[in-house]
Amino acid sequence: MKLTLYSFIVLLSYFSGAQDLQVKYTLSSKSPGNSAVNHHVSLSGSSSKRVSDAFTLLQEVTQENGGEFLTITVRASDESYINLSGAIALEDYQYESTQFYLPGFWYRKNLRSPDKAPNARVSKSWIVREDRLSTPLAGAYDETTGAGVNLVRMDVADQVSLAPLNQGEVILSGPTNLGAIGFQENSGAVALRFTIPYQEAPYSYYRKLTLGDSVTSYIKLDSGQEVSYQYLVNSYKAADFSDFVSNSWNSSYDLMQPKQVPSDGLTNAEVKSTLAQFWKQSFTSTSDGLKGYSGVHLQTADCEVIPLLEVGFVGRVLLNAFNSLEFGYEQKDLELIDISNEIWNSYLEHGFTKGGLFREVVDEYHDWEADVFSIRRQSEGLYAALFYLNYEKNAGRKHPDWERKVKQLFDRFIQLQKEDGSFPRKFDDDLMVKDASGGSSSCVVPPLVMAYQYFGDKKYLQTARKVGAYQEAELINKADYFSSTLDANCEDKEASLYVATSLYYLAQVTKGKEQRHYVELAKKASYFALSWYYTWDVPFAQGQMLGDIGMKSRGWGNVSVENNHIDVYIFEFDEILDWLADETSEPRFADFADVIRSSMRSQLLPYEGHMVGIGKTGYYPEVVQHTQWDYGKFGKGFYNDLFAPGWTVASLWELLTVGRTEAYFE
Repeated sequence: MKLTLYSFIVLLSYFSGAQDLQVKYTLSSKSPGNSAVNHHVSLSGSSSKRVSDAFTLLQEVTQENGGEFLTITVRASDESYINLSGAIALEDYQYESTQFYLPGFWYRKNLRSPDKAPNARVSKSWIVREDRLSTPLAGAYDETTGAGVNLVRMDVADQVSLAPLNQGEVILSGPTNLGAIGFQENSGAVALRFTIPYQEAPYSYYRKLTLGDSVTSYIKLDSGQEVSYQYLVNSYKAADFSDFVSNSWNSSYDLMQPKQVPSDGLTNAEVKSTLAQFWKQSFTSTSDGLKGYSGVHLQTADCEVIPLLEVGFVGRVLLNAFNSLEFGYEQKDLELIDISNEIWNSYLEHGFTKGGLFREVVDEYHDWEADVFSIRRQSEGLYAALFYLNYEKNAGRKHPDWERKVKQLFDRFIQLQKEDGSFPRKFDDDLMVKDASGGSSSCVVPPLVMAYQYFGDKKYLQTARKVGAYQEAELINKADYFSSTLDANCEDKEASLYVATSLYYLAQVTKGKEQRHYVELAKKASYFALSWYYTWDVPFAQGQMLGDIGMKSRGWGNVSVENNHIDVYIFEFDEILDWLADETSEPRFADFADVIRSSMRSQLLPYEGHMVGIGKTGYYPEVVQHTQWDYGKFGKGFYNDLFAPGWTVASLWELLTVGRTEAYFE
């Protein structure tokens, strides 16, 4: 009887020839109640070897399409539980000059991440579950030679079983074809590694800033059963690490070929009407008269309103207020119009500090208000305010008091800009810097460029250009995107996404060589942003809610090295991908943008008959836990118990509002 569990392919064009390929294997066997026994064997070319009385290991290497495919078969003669791992040494690669890449999890050496999250200071070798990765891939790039190699799983896992433990040696409750992939350092040399079923070492990462003991899982093989694994390795010559990441993403996209998620029949208008229920149900105010949407720190079970308002991420009160106003006029919905106007008027009267900054977080629920401010939230408030002012001006309604507030805030912002063009991440109301990190400077570029368009003052554009120069020198050229996730200061998706967005805005108001330069830089940054988005559907076990409702992960993005969950953070990035597809003649961008739209728009949209574990209609969830990791509660296959639908509604609204940015600059 043959057990069809796994098929993995490895294109080994990096290596010199089929007969030269050598893989070092560890076949670990376990009988219940006893520690595992490890059997070590090396196989070269097409060969086989009896590992023990119970197992035979077969390796077949063939040449195909200019590369080499490795097929591994384990044949059991006795009943046992097994885990198979393999290591492919990269000749001439040295650890110190090698940058590693696990998409959506590991960039370079994760040196921006704290020691309670995975990084090279903690260990030089890591192997992680495939479902942590946007593509099940491990890459290595040699900066001295420009050579790069990827190890890719090709028969993507579609089966996972529940595990009784998340540490140590774990016998799985049933069949699984979820593996692990990573890299290894040994005396300065490096190798790419794979394991089936999954392993995590030297540590598991099971909660935010919480490293746990390693885990190795085992599946059952009956006497006479076989399992087969295959892998694909492709090699590249690349000018730098950014070039290597772009080559890797293009190849990954072609290999995975993600398709659009089939439509549920809802039109965009129906999705928007459902999301708009959030605005009507969440409207609230504080005791000092500030009004907005209760969209932060809610319980998924009941979504009860609490007086906690955030002007930017994660609440996005002002962007929601603008979206509500625009949609209210489109639909002639007086309730939405009135709510929105009340919010804008309340922020004009009560929403600024003595120093003229936005009151970023007003948390009456916990009796707390932020007194340290962020370049990100302030910028997102300005972004929403300029869309609001432009919309109102085009409708013949003027707001000189708001214009004055916006100008005053920009004047203060410009004082914060450093000589290198960057802005500090955090500061107080007196503009005393509290976090000088410049990685999130890109957040200020969209509102600066919008202010240049609205007010016609070149100082805003010149300030934005200086940020653009800083981004090019310190983030893009160094392939170092960090510190844009507010609750983490590490490598993250939003850093590269915001850089691409900022360059998109600069390209809207420039021409000729300068504009082309911004286009090319935006393309380079976008590959890093895309690398966080899933090209495949991770498997869920029966009883894990996300799997039970049929959720597909393709098109969703992992968050950061610290926060290993997926979410619908997209805003206008799809629009940027469509723009780049036209500007750079790269159809993959537009094709994947369509995958993102199809996957995010309504899979987890709660509405009558489709509440997907959420307490109220329109409250689109976040912290979607797709791997063995939790933000605080429940773990893989579920949401965290607390969520912030304020930003998810705003993000999906921009996803569905095509052409908004370009229309602003017409």
